[in-house]
Amino acid sequence: MTTAAPERLTAVELAQAYYVAQAQLTRSTVDRVQELWRELDRRDLTGSWEALVGPAVFDTVTAGQIAAAGHADPYLDAIETADGDGPDGTARLRAATFAGHASDGRALDSLLYLPVITTKEAIGAGLSDVEAMMRGLNQLLKMAATQIADAGRTAVGAGIAGRRTIQGYIRVATSPCCARCAVLSGKEFGWNRGFQRHPRCDCIHVPATLIARSSLRRGLLEHREFAPTVGGRGPRGFVDARTYFNSLSRREQDRIFTAAGARAVRDGADITSVVNARRGMYTASAYGRTLRATREGTTRRGAFYRAERARAIAAGQVPADIGRAFRLRTPRLMPEEIYRLAESRDEAIRMLRRFGYLD
Repeated sequence: MTTAAPERLTAVELAQAYYVAQAQLTRSTVDRVQELWRELDRRDLTGSWEALVGPAVFDTVTAGQIAAAGHADPYLDAIETADGDGPDGTARLRAATFAGHASDGRALDSLLYLPVITTKEAIGAGLSDVEAMMRGLNQLLKMAATQIADAGRTAVGAGIAGRRTIQGYIRVATSPCCARCAVLSGKEFGWNRGFQRHPRCDCIHVPATLIARSSLRRGLLEHREFAPTVGGRGPRGFVDARTYFNSLSRREQDRIFTAAGARAVRDGADITSVVNARRGMYTASAYGRTLRATREGTTRRGAFYRAERARAIAAGQVPADIGRAFRLRTPRLMPEEIYRLAESRDEAIRMLRRFGYLD
């Protein structure tokens, strides 16, 4: 009797398994940190932290970082195998080098002490001991989870750089995620591009190899959405911001993308333009009013700048050969200002188109 060979997992399935493993590791580490926090003496926060709790928390988080970084090589080996090539064994990661320090470069023990300071300040501000301890605990858990996730991501990034068979990676966001992560999800980045993240970010890399990058794109990006990560339950992974947006309730759309931003997306605006606009937001004086505008897209290479130059040329307001000498005559309004100024739905749509949120 012959035994059938186990079915080989796809890159997408491997990414799902990697996400689950990292999430479980983070959860178990955070649970242990929470147990240790309960051992703090509220009458002597600093003394009990330095004598017992602090070193134990440091060791727990460091062990979590090492374990998270240790997942990187097996993950990359499996991706290379799934894409039709054997693992590149020329560069192996030293997991311990990704641990024992914070991802922003500071000493890990000094970072982990901050929740004690937060707790003291909360007590000094009049909060009860229970409320103050809870505030410090929430900060500590957030820090621990972030440091473990960052160690794992940094290790995967270093592993990608060290393997010449891997060209880069595709970023995948898991639901729920913030608006910025949503618009970055599904984008391809080169091997030397760092992984942008925020505290508690749980987006992941899906490495793309030289020999199978196009097939990875077909297998991943055309589907737009991963299946739930754990047995039909748990968060889905998204590689398309619009798909993610459409999966949310109207209330969640408004919460994550802001009420005006979500309304603009529902009206057909490009979701990336709406989200990116908030990065360069400022207050401007125009049309006899004080308005909220954005600098996003207004540089000479920006889409709004080019569209305004083409509009001005077509209207005969500037010569056709004006080139880089063209200067914007109007600020690029934010979606919320467009809705405040527009007197009808049709006018709002015209303005969304004028200011570069609609094609």
